[in-house]
Amino acid sequence: MIKNVAAYRFIRIEDPHALATQLRGWAEAGGLCGTVLVAEEGINLFLAGETLAIDEFVAKVRSDIRFADMAVKASFSAEAPFSRLKVKVKPEIISFRQDHAFPGADRAPTVSPEALSRWIEQGVDDRGRRLVLLDTRNREEVGYGTFTDALTLPIDNFTELPDAVLARREAFADATVVSFCTGGIRCEKAALWMRAQGMDNVLQLDGGILGYFEAAGGRGYTGDCFVFDGRIALDPTLTPISRTEEAESAIGTTLR
Repeated sequence: MIKNVAAYRFIRIEDPHALATQLRGWAEAGGLCGTVLVAEEGINLFLAGETLAIDEFVAKVRSDIRFADMAVKASFSAEAPFSRLKVKVKPEIISFRQDHAFPGADRAPTVSPEALSRWIEQGVDDRGRRLVLLDTRNREEVGYGTFTDALTLPIDNFTELPDAVLARREAFADATVVSFCTGGIRCEKAALWMRAQGMDNVLQLDGGILGYFEAAGGRGYTGDCFVFDGRIALDPTLTPISRTEEAESAIGTTLR
């Protein structure tokens, strides 16, 4: 079996090119395939390989104090969902182009998968406030599945989210808003930006949908989760549904 991992860490990187070179060397040494994105705001990893090689790579990354507490989401597949290794340095690990959206030391508050599962079952949060689940992904991804009754946005790119959110601002009043995405990157940026706009009732789902599947299963979720690699999507047991080359070519356009 092939081990697949997804991980990211927002932290200021002084020399992205040097870090990218180091990460490439470690990944190539382990025969890994997938995508590594590095920017001044942090790193974003989607890698696959033999379990031992993946675990050794993750251990090397975490040996750097900047990434010591980096959360890693893992799943398994019969074959690698990537055909090669790509390492890129980009302006952002997910393009958003907004001020007040760098989740460094100043992260937006999080809600754990276990707590969200409880809130979904209750219909309200622990304070009795109504719950709004805000999907920060694009229309293609939402088409594969989302949380039941989630507020979805008519966007094709993450950069379109601010206008779409501001147009629906009244829907967030008097509610606890939980932003979510595939792995946590977009909902983390979105929650921080929304709070900067005065929406201080916005939280982010820690670990995104994949973290939720891993910790809480599929409670309150309908369908699968699109993952931008050859597996196409994962069901709530983190089992791939299929594999195509077209899906792999999408990596790097609307990453998690």
